[in-house]
Amino acid sequence: MTYFFALLALISGMALWIKSGSQTFFDTTYDSLWLLLQISPILVLAMLVGGYVQVLVPKAFVQKWLGAESGLKGQLIATLAGAVTPGGPFAAFPMVLVLYQGGASFAICVNYLTAWSVLGINRILVWEIPFFDTEFIVLRTIASLPLALVAGYSAQWLFEKPGKSTT
Repeated sequence: MTYFFALLALISGMALWIKSGSQTFFDTTYDSLWLLLQISPILVLAMLVGGYVQVLVPKAFVQKWLGAESGLKGQLIATLAGAVTPGGPFAAFPMVLVLYQGGASFAICVNYLTAWSVLGINRILVWEIPFFDTEFIVLRTIASLPLALVAGYSAQWLFEKPGKSTT
């Protein structure tokens, strides 16, 4: 995958140079490297937290509460955890990877990411409250509540059938 993205970056960079010139290429490269510098600490810290969680929380505990047999309890925990996880994908994706490697089911991970993306409390507080009225926020949140459960159970139905691998 790394080689694919390296090739894609190389081709895109050459196309940009040809279409818009060297100055645009260098400006874009600088902006991209600056963004990488800004997000690197978040990514590194999220990976550290994920590694710590993986070592500190026993696999049996994760499997009990978030494994394939956890049922509605696991789906609700994933929904709540996803909703309260702050930050962007640099925080949420490493956490999902750690949970999955620690014994959480694929369906629970889908639920967590769906809840994080549609129910994020951080986004409600920082973005929605300043821009929208309370009625809009409440209606959007209530309408979005079942989405994480629907996504989780859909993933379970599609990918966790007996004898069907999730990898």
